[in-house]
Amino acid sequence: MTISRRLILTLLAICLPSPAFASGLDGAQLSVLWALPFIGILLCIATGPVFYPHVWEHHLGKFTLFWSALIVIPLFLAVDAPTVTSALAHTAFLEYMPFILLLLALFTVAGGIYLEGNLHDSPLSNTALLGIGAVLASIVGTTGAAMILIRPLIRANDERQYNAHVVVFFIFLVANIGGALSPLGDPPLFLGFLKGVDFFWTTQHLWLETLTTGGIVLAVFCVLDIYFHRREGRARKKDPTPDSPLKLHGKINLLLLAVIIAAILMSAKWKPGIAFNVAGAELELQDLLRDAIFVLVAIASIRLTRKADRDANGFSWGPIREVAILFAGIFICIIPVMAMLQAGSNGAFANLLALVSRADGSANPAAYFWLTGALSSFLDNAPTYLVFFQLAGGDPQVLMTTQAAVLAAISSGAVYMGANTYIGNAPNFMVYAIAREQGVKMPSFFGYMIWSSLVLLPTFVLVTWLFF
Repeated sequence: MTISRRLILTLLAICLPSPAFASGLDGAQLSVLWALPFIGILLCIATGPVFYPHVWEHHLGKFTLFWSALIVIPLFLAVDAPTVTSALAHTAFLEYMPFILLLLALFTVAGGIYLEGNLHDSPLSNTALLGIGAVLASIVGTTGAAMILIRPLIRANDERQYNAHVVVFFIFLVANIGGALSPLGDPPLFLGFLKGVDFFWTTQHLWLETLTTGGIVLAVFCVLDIYFHRREGRARKKDPTPDSPLKLHGKINLLLLAVIIAAILMSAKWKPGIAFNVAGAELELQDLLRDAIFVLVAIASIRLTRKADRDANGFSWGPIREVAILFAGIFICIIPVMAMLQAGSNGAFANLLALVSRADGSANPAAYFWLTGALSSFLDNAPTYLVFFQLAGGDPQVLMTTQAAVLAAISSGAVYMGANTYIGNAPNFMVYAIAREQGVKMPSFFGYMIWSSLVLLPTFVLVTWLFF
């Protein structure tokens, strides 16, 4: 048989459906050792930027390839090729592609919105900026809101002796807690949307929890800022950035943001019943159209936004490139983990299931909140959300109705507790780096954890008592 003929037959075998594709991986037959590459890549992501940044920055692609290969190669050796191909295609086309294209669109659009000017610092203006940023986080994402507002916030406080707390609370509220009210807010919630959670479900079910959590943290900030403001008194240096009116540039990106939201809602509501089978993955027309719109929005944002506005924002493609590479590895490494979780009490994670269950076997929302949050504090919160979503059964219809408290606990734990450390959520470390670059004396890794332990952990205990 010629090579060209073999290639044609292989392509036909990949593109045409077969019964083997539907079988999937049998999680009950997988050892817990299959989870080691997933744990390995998450630990690298958590420690690399902090403990070996130079090596990490230059070789993160190799790290990702190494851990991914430890999944893909053994899978093809241990499981039949059609099943493995189907699992990889499902992950690539139905989960990774829409996830990363949405992040690309939001990242590009937010990077084109530039807020010029400088406010006079005061507890009132600082509190207002943090409150506005928290609301904005659920609209343009935590990363987008953080990148738009962090520089104006630093400029407003650059003459102060004590200003690190302003950035710390900015990370708490804008880079994390504020993103809990829509799939646009934080990556784990968009993964939930891709799994079948309604777009406005978190808005309807987490508004009171988020208002309570954010309100408490914002109130603590206001009291602290008043204290530090009065303590400084007249001993401040001259403001290096004189007050000037705020001016918003790149307004066209607000319209493009509306297009992104419309595309997501379209994919959720319009069901033409047209699908294309690629390697066992069913690609529905509405989802392909949505993803194409994400790409077009990103291109339009680049073409329609002045380069000067992006330069003023410090915009570069580095962060989204890093996210694209790392999440490709995460989505590959999580395949056997999801299969084992789907096996429930028959899988390798039966003990984890026991931890989040009451004595009568029912789910314990408080346990889901704290376990999801604890892992999200040190590992990436998006894959952590997926793990506990699957552990809770993985059926979006059940989780949105009879198990709504569990889904609320998973969602809020993943989003809120990403604020506990610098490595809990992607924008945390970005904000830290920008603040350091602008001369803010930011607390160390463990110093920041003292702040979060004193402010956030008591707040989360209260939220658990009130809601979970």
